[in-house]
Amino acid sequence: MRIGVVVHGPNIIDSGYALKLIELLGTYGEVSARLGGTMGRTAVIDANLEDVIDISRKLVPSDSLKLFYEEKVDVIFLLNYGKSDVTGQVFGYKVYNHFADKISENDIPVIQIERPGERDGSVISWNGDSEMAHELYQKLNLAFVTPDEVYDSHIRQDDAGVDQRIVHGVSPGENIMVNSVVIGKTNSDKLTLIAEDNHIVDIVGGELKAHGLEKLGEVDLESAIIKTGLLRHAKVTPRVISNGKPDDFVVSFLDHAGEDVYRFRNSSLVITVGDDTTLISSDILYRFDIPVIGITDGDLDKVVEDGFKVKDSIIFEVESGFDDIIGQNVKREIFGDKQESHDFTDIEDVKAKIEEIIKNINCKYKINHIN
Repeated sequence: MRIGVVVHGPNIIDSGYALKLIELLGTYGEVSARLGGTMGRTAVIDANLEDVIDISRKLVPSDSLKLFYEEKVDVIFLLNYGKSDVTGQVFGYKVYNHFADKISENDIPVIQIERPGERDGSVISWNGDSEMAHELYQKLNLAFVTPDEVYDSHIRQDDAGVDQRIVHGVSPGENIMVNSVVIGKTNSDKLTLIAEDNHIVDIVGGELKAHGLEKLGEVDLESAIIKTGLLRHAKVTPRVISNGKPDDFVVSFLDHAGEDVYRFRNSSLVITVGDDTTLISSDILYRFDIPVIGITDGDLDKVVEDGFKVKDSIIFEVESGFDDIIGQNVKREIFGDKQESHDFTDIEDVKAKIEEIIKNINCKYKINHIN
């Protein structure tokens, strides 16, 4: 039997269950595993599982499912560890339906294993009554849940229309991230986002952040990736991989958290714009021993528990609202229409140029050196 496994999110990896389940499925046949999502890539690196779970491509979970479908495996598994049984099951429902919309017929069983090891963990057979699913839920001591149960319990209430989206499993005081941009904070355990003309215009159960909405811009609310709270919950010891330094000093530019940070892993230095972007990207780049120069304004929404930064990184903290303006000037004056520059000799050289740009617009700032 050829088995495709899509691993989603850091929690299933940090818990140790991703590897346990892959090894269990290996007793049934030949297993190929790949990641679906972004934050799980760092967890794969920290767990030294690059040879077990393919992280070479940035794929949303439904695209990872589709790749296995095209490779004609015999069964596809989706491994996830949501914040609750509700969030995990709703996630699986949406992923499966996005996947089903991309293919001609659903002739390969798709089975989700959700929150293994938890009392509310479950196995869901998304397209048919799979014998393998029944065997596994008993073996893993999990509940067996049908797609109809998920729909009737959690999804039916979402049918008000695509311009309104209910977000499940939230708690008060959590950040709300849409496509990797923080757009507000919850103040209730019930959250609904409302959009008009592909822009989020209102919220029930939280407070919107105007600057975040501006960064987000247009969004398809139905297909958007929405998360609340921390992106990664586990306390971890980061694993550092040395790629070796490039022959010349390569400076790259990253201006929003939704970009694929991993494609900068061969840079000498990365300039990041925004508090959350700097926090997330510096934490990832720490694994590759790459320093950052961050341009921030102190408007930080904590989206990861620990934000690691490479020694000698530099953080510019500027006046509120000026980080994006300075970022645009840095992009124009240093990079033009490119995302890489080879015009500097070291990080101090880049720091001096950014200071010059900041002084030219008369913005107050302070510099924090990471030792």
